[in-house]
Amino acid sequence: MNSAFFALGYVAAALVALLSVWLLLRHWRERGYRRRVWVAPHYRAWIEATPPPPASRRFQVALIGDTGAVATTGMDPVLSLLQDWLQTAGENSAVVLLGDNVYPTGIPPQHSPRRPAAEQRLLAQLRIFELYPGQVIYLSGNHDWNKGRPNGLDYVLRQQALVQKHLPAAHFLPADGYPGPVTRQLAPGVLLVVLNTQWWVQQGARPLPPEGTSPFQELLQLLRQNQHQQVIVAGHHPLYSNAIHGGKFTARQHLFPLTTVHKRAYLPLPILGSMLPVYRKVVGAAEDMAHPRYRHLRRRLLRVLHQFPNIIYAAGHDHNLQYFCQQGGHYLVSGAGSKTAFVQQGGHAAFVHEHKGFFVLDFYDNQEVWLRALEPGTSPGAVQEVFRWPLTRSKLPLAPAPAGFAEKSRFRGA
Repeated sequence: MNSAFFALGYVAAALVALLSVWLLLRHWRERGYRRRVWVAPHYRAWIEATPPPPASRRFQVALIGDTGAVATTGMDPVLSLLQDWLQTAGENSAVVLLGDNVYPTGIPPQHSPRRPAAEQRLLAQLRIFELYPGQVIYLSGNHDWNKGRPNGLDYVLRQQALVQKHLPAAHFLPADGYPGPVTRQLAPGVLLVVLNTQWWVQQGARPLPPEGTSPFQELLQLLRQNQHQQVIVAGHHPLYSNAIHGGKFTARQHLFPLTTVHKRAYLPLPILGSMLPVYRKVVGAAEDMAHPRYRHLRRRLLRVLHQFPNIIYAAGHDHNLQYFCQQGGHYLVSGAGSKTAFVQQGGHAAFVHEHKGFFVLDFYDNQEVWLRALEPGTSPGAVQEVFRWPLTRSKLPLAPAPAGFAEKSRFRGA
């Protein structure tokens, strides 16, 4: 009995030792690349890549997500960068805010003590668009829906009302909490298709699409009818990610798992602590790719998007910048509007960076589309372009427009 007990103890000690060595190696490796720009080998010529001249640029789209924790006093670095971009982009441009516009739980009821701070965070964003002549499109994310709680619809409807009140020219899509897809013609030949991806993972009340219709079939039909255009599909939830919602965790989060909830919760839980990252990678919380509802959404969406070469899908949710080129499509994560979080290098990613900033898409007369990653510089007013890449080359012609194509969704909120 004693020998078996001691043997079990030796095995446990060996496991702890092996796990400790693994965590130390992981931590040492992560320190070597965290918060540094990482570009896959095939894309390292980006620094020499030269887009067409600015005079031939016909439209620009800024894609920025998770702005819900911007500074409400003083100057926020990302909002300052965005404001500078707005001034140069002018009327031939658009800004798409990819959800999680107000942390931590969207817009609470009027009587809530959290209401003033929540409103200030939203108003800080809306103010920079007051003189902007381009288009502003707001999406909603899980935090805007009261972090997915059953009463989340009320929270997002309050946010929609505030956006419409303080910036009437803006578009909150899809309206009224519907799933979409809905469309917005940004420019001739440039179409935005918006999905309310939170609808698929939301608990409680949510408005249902018309009977006998399917959002995925509607999306497939829209994309088939608009193959003559350059299409951006936008939703809050990523379809590829090397970050926490994609099941990637740091060594520190294995040893101190409560830091995923609060950055200062340094309670060491060796071995036991690894159970939370493993759970979120395999089973998943509601906001993780591994969760059954999210997994269903991702599988159905990719089944549609993989049929269309050069499709661009833009999301937020993970607090970093990521670019993936998969099966001919381009998948962006631009959730670094006000926070940053760990993102793992490698895998299927072409570019990742754990830094505040946002992506910009530039559309040119010769049908080229270029992706750029912009970040605040080290000095006030400075801007860093840390990555650029051509998503569509001019040698790829656009298909002719099919007769009688539709530009509006049958779902409400178009």
